[in-house]
Amino acid sequence: LQLSAVKLAELHSDLKIQEKDELSWKKLKAEGLDEDGEKEAKLRRNLNVIMTKYGMNGKKDSQLVDTNYIKDGTESDTLDDPRLEKLWSKAKTSGKFSDEELDKLWREFKHHKEKIREYNILLETVSRTEDIHKNVINPSEENLVKEEILHNKHRELKEKLRSINQGFERLRKVSHQGYDTTSEFEEPRVIDLWDMAKSANFTEKELESFREELKHFEAKIEKHHHYQKQLEISHQKLKHVEGTGDKDHLNRNKEKYAMLEEKTKELGYKVKKHLQDLSSRISQGLQHNEL
Repeated sequence: LQLSAVKLAELHSDLKIQEKDELSWKKLKAEGLDEDGEKEAKLRRNLNVIMTKYGMNGKKDSQLVDTNYIKDGTESDTLDDPRLEKLWSKAKTSGKFSDEELDKLWREFKHHKEKIREYNILLETVSRTEDIHKNVINPSEENLVKEEILHNKHRELKEKLRSINQGFERLRKVSHQGYDTTSEFEEPRVIDLWDMAKSANFTEKELESFREELKHFEAKIEKHHHYQKQLEISHQKLKHVEGTGDKDHLNRNKEKYAMLEEKTKELGYKVKKHLQDLSSRISQGLQHNEL
């Protein structure tokens, strides 16, 4: 796959979560608690997202260019959307951003690209399900259940599209005006969650509690970013030392690399699991709004 050390650690975290979710689903299935197959369909969708994200789906053009913002804050990876490319180009040449802010903004653009990718995968899944449903001649109780599944998928699509629209508007504003120094959150995923939480059916007390949890979540993400940077630096040093022939130096660097790799994987898993839990809570709040 030609993935960097950081990307491999991220892949490990994603697959670990997928494995845990599949084990939970097998237990539910054995107890007869996924009769409509909705949880199984979601698992397949999540796996499809992972395979597409890391270029494991057999499509040559699907894998992200394996560069990293850590090494060269303005990497050559494309954003696959003319509107995003135009905004990014404007931001880079505006003179309103420091190198560190450009790194942060690039993460926001990449995050937005991933949201669009996930939306398109879900849209394709829904379209296939609808085509199958339309070809059913005799309605039955099972088909009524499938209609409910389709309704849930459409609601999920609606939530993702709302998040994409909010995200694009934020990118447009930041690209033109620069970062707001009074902004409460900086991490793209946290900003998304906070915007959605404010639209959900939370009381003032619940919203304040959620705000505090997001602050802890953002600190966890920042710690993960720190270890990602250290892992990338360690990987570069290890490659350099391998060419020197100094075995003692090589062994010390291998030990440090292994420690950083394990820590990065562990933090990556915790971040993604926490994100999953927070997203689920917001989704429940948004669904309550529609009832």
